[in-house]
Amino acid sequence: MAAPSTPSETELELLKLFWRAGDLSAREVQDSLPAGLGWAVSTTRTVLERMRVKGLLTRKSVHGMAVYGPARRKVEVLGAALRRVMRDVLEVEGRLPAAAFTGSHVLTREELDELVAILNADAEDAK
Repeated sequence: MAAPSTPSETELELLKLFWRAGDLSAREVQDSLPAGLGWAVSTTRTVLERMRVKGLLTRKSVHGMAVYGPARRKVEVLGAALRRVMRDVLEVEGRLPAAAFTGSHVLTREELDELVAILNADAEDAK
């Protein structure tokens, strides 16, 4: 399996389904797709398998049915994506404020604290 990679926007949307609901079958994902995707079931299965190969999802068999789940914790995935944008793309230096993420409906308070620690790890090391 390939090393975990940064998810695309669509992959992030699918990961949010898993973070909210836990492990899901392809059919359950299909039934919960964000409005506007309109994928066929075969497309959903293909995308889930590609995400598994990329290291974003795991797959196990439950009563003969393929069930997928996130391969990495939400904070790890979001931290890596945000860190890439903030540090590498925008070249922001110094500490990043937690206030930037406080309106999130995806993160709990504990996850928010962990995310800020991930984002500011290199800023702390530079002191």
